[in-house]
Formats: sequence, structure tokens, C-alpha cells
Amino acid sequence: MATFLYRVGRFCFRRRWAVLLAWAGVLVAAMTSMVLLQKPTTASFSIPGTPAQQTIDLLRERFPQMGGPGGASARVVFSQPGNNKLNQDAVQRAVNALKAVPLVAAVSDLAPNADGTVAYVQVTYSVPAGDLTGAARQGMDDVIMFARADGLIAEVGGDAVQASGHAPVGEVVGLIVAALVLIVTFRSPAAAGLPLLTAIAGVALGYAGIGIATHFTELSGTTSSLAMMLGLAVAIDYALFIVSRYRIELALGRDRLDAAGRAAGTAGNAVVFAGLTVIIALAGLAVAGIPFLTQMGVAAAGTVAVAVLIALTLLPALLAVAGTRINPAPVRDRFGKPAFGVWWVRLIARRPVVALLAVVIGLGVVAIPAYDLRLGLPTDGSAAADTSPRRAYDLLSDGFGPGFNGPLTVVATPGTSVEGQAGVAMVIPSATNEAGDTTILTVIPTTGPEDRATEDLVHRLRQAYGVLGVTGATAINVDVSEKLSDALLPYLALVVGLAFVLLALVFRSVLVPLKATLGFLLSVAATFGALVAVFQWGWQAFLLGITQTGPIISFLPILLIGIVFGLAMDYQVFLVTRMREDYVHGAPARQAVVSGFGHGARVVTAAALIMMSVFFGFMLGPEAIIKSVGFGLGVAILFDAVVVRMIGVPAVMLLIGRAAWWLPRWLDRILPDVDVEGEKLARHLDEHPPPVPHDHAEPVDTTQTGEAPETIESAGSRPT
Repeated sequence: MATFLYRVGRFCFRRRWAVLLAWAGVLVAAMTSMVLLQKPTTASFSIPGTPAQQTIDLLRERFPQMGGPGGASARVVFSQPGNNKLNQDAVQRAVNALKAVPLVAAVSDLAPNADGTVAYVQVTYSVPAGDLTGAARQGMDDVIMFARADGLIAEVGGDAVQASGHAPVGEVVGLIVAALVLIVTFRSPAAAGLPLLTAIAGVALGYAGIGIATHFTELSGTTSSLAMMLGLAVAIDYALFIVSRYRIELALGRDRLDAAGRAAGTAGNAVVFAGLTVIIALAGLAVAGIPFLTQMGVAAAGTVAVAVLIALTLLPALLAVAGTRINPAPVRDRFGKPAFGVWWVRLIARRPVVALLAVVIGLGVVAIPAYDLRLGLPTDGSAAADTSPRRAYDLLSDGFGPGFNGPLTVVATPGTSVEGQAGVAMVIPSATNEAGDTTILTVIPTTGPEDRATEDLVHRLRQAYGVLGVTGATAINVDVSEKLSDALLPYLALVVGLAFVLLALVFRSVLVPLKATLGFLLSVAATFGALVAVFQWGWQAFLLGITQTGPIISFLPILLIGIVFGLAMDYQVFLVTRMREDYVHGAPARQAVVSGFGHGARVVTAAALIMMSVFFGFMLGPEAIIKSVGFGLGVAILFDAVVVRMIGVPAVMLLIGRAAWWLPRWLDRILPDVDVEGEKLARHLDEHPPPVPHDHAEPVDTTQTGEAPETIESAGSRPT
């Protein structure tokens, strides 16, 4: 693999304009296809085989004239300014106008509250939310606008309401911070700009691919945000690793063509491994058996795959275009002091036990709230406070009680009574089928859709005599959350097992994979604890603009495990591989830790800061779900990359010494040598340098490094 990537890097460097033109063509084609094919995303969640879905199937069988409950729905809520009684004439005009909106199949009777200050109607469409036309959406908007002009407060929620877009403030802030980190790391605007260019190209292609996919399958509205979040971060990181290696190859006296090839064959080889790890972890989300989660994982995995391809092909071409604007890397700072990583690991080496205990105890304390982890799915109550769905949600809660935002559809035999059940505020008979053997009841709980008591009510109703099933958005959310909760431990076991096997292949060790896996589990537990404390318990939530707490988004923990696993293995590879290389070359175990960590610390720290800035930047958006995802991923990187990898890893490696590299002989014989570092390629090229084309045989000014090439080599500056 390393040799192949070396050749790819050289080819793309030499054929820079052809490669740039090819990628530009791919980007234009993808964006054009997206514009022509893209369809709206959906906010609904369902899982085949769950009790709620089985009840929906029963409804389609027993009530064929209803065409099934597959049409989009909207709940329009009316009130009067000053909490006065409703103007009935104005409300009736709005209700009549709703019946004329395109694709509207039915509008329920107006339902006012006891005081006559709030009323609502349920609007049912003849097509699913993803198939609503622009005319249908505009028709609803017009009715709301005219009702407000008539003196009413009118708000609308439900799956028929398309989420309003927002300015990509978070993405812009993340890119600005990433640019500053790259400039500080490379001390060169040209070198710092290349990772940003490749990241923008990768995210654009990933976003276009997701838009094209909506034409062929229904996707969640959060799919693109998650893919962009992860794609932007890994694309910058992968380019950062390769550009860093390229600059150090220049500092070693290579010509630019050979430096690009070596960077692609060594650091690029590690990027392929890291990317494959993330892709496997994301694709592994399919084991949960949850369609929308599988789609999100596949979409994010595709974006990561694009980031890897761009780093291996487009980046070498951009390096060629940049030419002499990319300078060789210095080994020491301008004051002649050792790199920060060397100073830091020597500090840890003085008290490795204290450092390790600080990591374990600190993250253990942060993880304590995770015992109260509750999972749920977003409702209109978790929407941004200034949106119409959220205002409609609040009006219903104030006027009718919180249960009106989470009605349950109960399918039962005629004569079944559920009024006596605890937690039932009201029962509204809806319809009986022609055969007379099935009736539909609408049950209004006394508690809101995200309340644990409502979840308990769903389970009690399903056990009640005469009840054939319970469905509706609230029941579906309960089933989805339980399914995801049940899948969490099996998926974690899969990821942990995969981590151990992959790291055993890379490091040819038993203790290193064990240490890395335990560190990963510790950082994940701490992340869950931080999520519960902020988004469920509300600790300092106001600082993040969170106005309503509730269960953690049900797919976030399992998604977070997959993403953090991939990124943790990424940092593990780039930090520990050099330690192993120095140890194999004869350095004492303790010195190998110091030199290896000193080599990789600067790049890994920069990568972690970039990741955190991108993830935390998404918290500036209005959607609570994206805030929680951005917070969870940002905190996970903080705990894993900064705390576990930068403190815990060197402390453990210093304590266990030579035992870190122990591997039973029988296992050593059967494990393949994957050579992630590309060390064999580098050694082969040093012994048999390739011919240099005349047009690329340019000299490298090694005086910019402040050291002679042989000093740079001895300082351990060759990246992994």
C-alpha cells in the first residue's frame, strides 16, 4: 500500500493541472446533480418491526379506506394577543382557508380550550412530508400570514413543517479557528491554506452526494449536518498530517516531487488506515438495525472516504501548485528550545503515576452523571425558541396541558376503556372500522412527550385489556429510543473488539491495544456524563443557549461511540507508532516514549484543536439536536485527544516500559505486517532513490529550518 500511495503522490504532483481539472469537474457535476435531484429531508423517525410500526400496519389492514397514516400532518394553533378570547370569525376564516391548501386531505374540527383562549386544528396531507410540493408549503405559509394579519397569533408544527435554514455561523467560526491553528502550527499561510481548501472541497462533495441521495431514499434532516461536521474535521486533520510530513521531508533535503511521494506513502498510508477505521466504525452502525441511523452512518462514512481520496490525490497536486511557498519544517523554535512535546513528556516522566491518577480520577468524576442517561428523540419542544413549531408547542402546553403535544393513537376492540389508566388526561374516540371489530382512540397524556411518565403510560396501555396496539409520534419515539438503547452495548462491544484487533496489527503488541481501548472507554464514559449534566440536568445550559432540557438524543451515544473510536485510533496511531519505531531501532523504552511523543505531539495537538473548534462551532446554530451533537463530539475530542492521549498515554507507556511491546511469538507469526507507518518504503527509497525528472530537481533551502538535515533526522522529526 505504501509503495502504491508513493506512486500516486508523485503522479498527482507531476500532473497537477490534470488532477485539479478532474476534481473541479467532479465537483461541478456533483453540485449540478444535487440541484436537479435534491428532495426535502424528513424529521420523522421509525423502525420496522417495533410495536408502534406493527400498530401502523394493523391500521392499514383494518382501515384501508384511510390509506394508512403515511400522510404528512401539521397542527395549527391559534390564540389571541393578551390572552383574550379568540375571535371566532377570524379563526373560522383561517380554518376554511386551510381546507383549500394543495394536497390537504382533511382538516379536523376546531378544538378550543376551556377558556376559549387557545384552539387548534389537525391538518392531514395526502402525501408524506418528503413529497409535499412547494405550492403546498407556500399555501400553509399564506394561511398563517393571513391569520396573523387578521389579528390572530397563529403558529404551526408537525412533520409537514420544513425546518427553516440558518446562517452557517458555526461552520464559519470553526473554519476561522482551524485557520488560526494551522497558521500557528505551520507558520506559513500557504501551508495552512491547503488543508482548508481540501476540507471545503471534501465537504462540498459530501453535501452534494447526500443531496443526490435524497432523490432515491428518505433521509433525516440531520444527516447532512452530521456528515459536514465530521467531514470538515477529518479532512483538515488528514491534510494536516500529510502537509506536515511533506515539510519535514523537504527539511531532510528531498526535492519537492520526492517529498510529496514520500508524504503520500508514509503519512498518507496512516491516513488511509485512520480513514478506514472511521469508515468501518460508521458503517458498523448498521448492526443496530435502525434504518435512519444506518443512513446517517453511511452518509458520514462516504464523506470521510471523500476526505481520504482528496488528501491522497488533490493535496499533492496543490502542493505542486504552491511550489516554494511551502517551506521546510523547523525542528526547534526560533529561540532554539526543544519542541513543546518533548518538554511536556519530560514533565510527565517526573511523576507518571500522579499524571495517570489525575486522568483516571478526573474523567471518572465527570462520568458519574452518565448513570442517569436517558434517551429520546427530538420534538417540537426541542426546536429553537424563535421557530413556529416551538411556539405552537408552547401555546398547546399552556392552553391544554403538556400532554396535547404527545397524543397517543390507541387501536383497540370496541368497548375498550382506558380512561381509568394513571396518566391519562382525556380519551377522544376517533373512528370504528366497517367490520366493527376495531376502533381508534386518541389518548391525551397528563405529561409531555419527553416525560418518563409518558413512556411508562405507553407500556401500560399496551398491556391493557382490549388494546391491540399503541402508535403515534410519541409511541414511535419511545420504541426508537429503546431500540437504540438496546443496541448501544452490542455496538460498543463490536467497536472495542475492532479497536483491539486493529491496534494489535499496527503495534504488534498486547498491552498497547489494551491501554488504548481502556482509554477510549474512559473518554466515552466521561463524554456521556458531560452530556447528561448539561443537556439532561441543565447544568450551565443557559451558557449554551439551551432553554429546555430533556433526554439525550437517542442516536447520539451510539453515533458518538463510532466517531470517537475512529478519531481516537487516529491519534493513537500518530502518537504511538513513532514510539515503536524508535524502540525497534534500538532506543531504550523510556527514551523511545520521549522522542516519539515529542515528534507527534505538535501535530496531534493541532489536529485536536481543529476538531474541537469545528465541533464546538456547530453549537452556535439554533437547533438543540445539532447543539448536543456538536457539544458531545467536541467534549469527546477534548477528553480523548487532550486528556487521554496527551497525558494518559505517555504516563502509561513510561510506567510499563519494555512490556508495552511484548507480543507472544505464536501471535507475532500469524499477524500480518501492515506497516502503517510506511517505514519499509522509506528505508527502500533511502537505499534506492528514484530518478528525479529535470523539471522537479529543485534545491531545497534547508537553512530555513535552523538545523542541518542530519540534525533534523536525529531529532525525531520524521512524522508517522
